[in-house]
Amino acid sequence: MGYADGLGCSIEGGALDVPSVSIGCVTHDDVKTGVTLILFPPGSCGAVDVAGGAPATRETEVLRPENLVPGPDAVLLTGGSAYGLRAADGAMQVLAQAGRGVSVGAVRVPIVPAAAIFDLGVGAAVAPSAEDGATAARFALEGSCALPEGRFGAGCGATVGKALGAEHAMHGGQGAVTLVAPDGLRVGAVAVVNALGSVVAKDGTVLAGPLGAGGAALRTTPLLAIGEASPGQPGEATTIACVATNARLQKSELQRVARMAHDGLGQAVEPAHTLFDGDTIFCISCGDLPADPSRVGALAAAAVAEAIRRAVL
Repeated sequence: MGYADGLGCSIEGGALDVPSVSIGCVTHDDVKTGVTLILFPPGSCGAVDVAGGAPATRETEVLRPENLVPGPDAVLLTGGSAYGLRAADGAMQVLAQAGRGVSVGAVRVPIVPAAAIFDLGVGAAVAPSAEDGATAARFALEGSCALPEGRFGAGCGATVGKALGAEHAMHGGQGAVTLVAPDGLRVGAVAVVNALGSVVAKDGTVLAGPLGAGGAALRTTPLLAIGEASPGQPGEATTIACVATNARLQKSELQRVARMAHDGLGQAVEPAHTLFDGDTIFCISCGDLPADPSRVGALAAAAVAEAIRRAVL
């Protein structure tokens, strides 16, 4: 672990290091797509906040605070746009065989909400399959919390800075980080970055964005302001993320944490939450540590911002 500058937390990169949380990835480098599945312990509680104007999601309604099921068995992040959401079918089958899911009579129904990025124009126009979701679930059941960062899993076909056209975009990817407070509170994030805008460092330096004539990555907002860039097409760009914590929070509290986590997306991606992005963040509580939701939300925002930056670095 290293030290998270200015946050008072230690930081672990490349992992969602929250007890009993594990990750499985499938990468198809030949066609530039893949899936990333985050598996949670039984009894976890979850919420989601969708802030982009063009989301591709599945089973998000079940996570609304007023609805019955407390939380998911897993969250699936996928490429392939809406076609890729079918990967959740395979994940459900594997998790049901492992005894996971809501018991309805003799049947178990695993709850696997999902969100997708649009990567069909990067490699071949091929989306992840149900078997890919099943494979990712099998990997997650092995128990590793490590995440391959960059162009792996759901981030394999991700690009960033599409405002000057796909030919001027840079590679996106997936990243993960876990913040650990002195009292043991853990807040981690996995992010898949396929943004319309630019990814910026804390000091405003452009880490990834539209490539200008000299080959330098540019800020997107000034290009939009002076009319030199296009906002793109609906659904072609998005940043999706999943936050996990060992804090004990209810669905309504997690809803607020998920909303606060979008602040981190806004800090790292410029601009964020456009009509053409499908920005979506899940937030899952899978521990018993008492914690104030505002505190968890502040760390969630920091974790999301750092995971986004790691995804493109």
